[in-house]
Amino acid sequence: MILVLLSLLILTFAGILSYKDYRISLILSLAVLFVSLEFGGIPAIICFLAILNIVSLAVIRGNQISGVDYAMVGLMAIATIYAFITSDIAELLALFVVVSVPTYLLVMVDEGKLNVDTGIKYITFMVIATVLFIIGTVMLYSGYSWQNSAIYFFGFLLLLIGLALEVGIAPLHEWVPDIFANANPISVSIIASLAKFVPFIVAMKVIMITATELTTSALLVLAVFSAISMFIGNIGALTTQNPARILAYSTVANMGYVLAAFVAIMASKDLVYYAIAGALLQLFVNAFGKVGFFNAIKGGASNVSNYILCFSFIGIPPLMGFWGKFFIIYALVFSNYLWLAIILVLNSAISVPYYLRLVRITKASTPDMLTNILTTTTAVVMLVTLIPPTWFVELVSEVFK
Repeated sequence: MILVLLSLLILTFAGILSYKDYRISLILSLAVLFVSLEFGGIPAIICFLAILNIVSLAVIRGNQISGVDYAMVGLMAIATIYAFITSDIAELLALFVVVSVPTYLLVMVDEGKLNVDTGIKYITFMVIATVLFIIGTVMLYSGYSWQNSAIYFFGFLLLLIGLALEVGIAPLHEWVPDIFANANPISVSIIASLAKFVPFIVAMKVIMITATELTTSALLVLAVFSAISMFIGNIGALTTQNPARILAYSTVANMGYVLAAFVAIMASKDLVYYAIAGALLQLFVNAFGKVGFFNAIKGGASNVSNYILCFSFIGIPPLMGFWGKFFIIYALVFSNYLWLAIILVLNSAISVPYYLRLVRITKASTPDMLTNILTTTTAVVMLVTLIPPTWFVELVSEVFK
């Protein structure tokens, strides 16, 4: 396991260093590939990522950033999958870093040039978020091990602040609208989608591992943050016309919905699995919806695809967005958080006007073929839940038991 994580970290930094000198990235990638072939112990997928990085650097030597994007996204995807499997806190924190660091360069990519101002602002917030998240996790686990309530609550608060900064939960969301509006839409679509999974998965597993009677009181803080994020996100989206900013505030609201699922984390086992399933479905909706709409901003898309994404975000049955919110509401109601469930329903209603406005803004009479295909693909994913996804709850219960 340690060798796998070390390989992921090396490939991550290899991708970043390629901007300075592609030869450094090439040497590090070859080293990972050599060790995996010579000594074993590294899964084939890691070898594939190393080869992908080498090929991308060799093919696009004059513009290393464009070539390394694919390897970075691959790293983030593998780290996300691995986060579902492991329950070791040290490994979870390493995966948190592996997913966060590639976004530092991705956010600066803008048609082969570097958007330095946007990158500096984003990196500053992410570094602070990562430090707070790691310190909070360590203190939370220490407070749990030593049965020290003061350390436990302080660690819980730092963990929450780090998570809020990392994914854009209000009121610590100030970086989100500016970054979404000024960075390249394709790069932002990755940051707004794939990069959101691991922070929540790690936070959820850490809280579940360290759960005590103290956790029940601490969850009230999560509920308040969740409600604030829903209102600020949806009201912010209502009051702007810029499509990228609408998606930014939509992300803030969606992160509030996902955080609401954490409130049911101390409920009975059945309810916990519904809460986790709802949170993951909402993350999928946010991920595919953001990829679809940001591609539509970039090159346009068909109205049919945009409306499917819009209705899923709103929560119209039987689209994926409905089931994500339904599972979260179900868990909240039976966890004695009826007030938070009502707030979630109210905010879903508030979101209707700006999602419909987003469809009108992004429609195009002759959309770009590639962006239209990507948007259509993300819209089709929203139709996966035409049959009630009880199977997904069962899958979650197997993974998180």
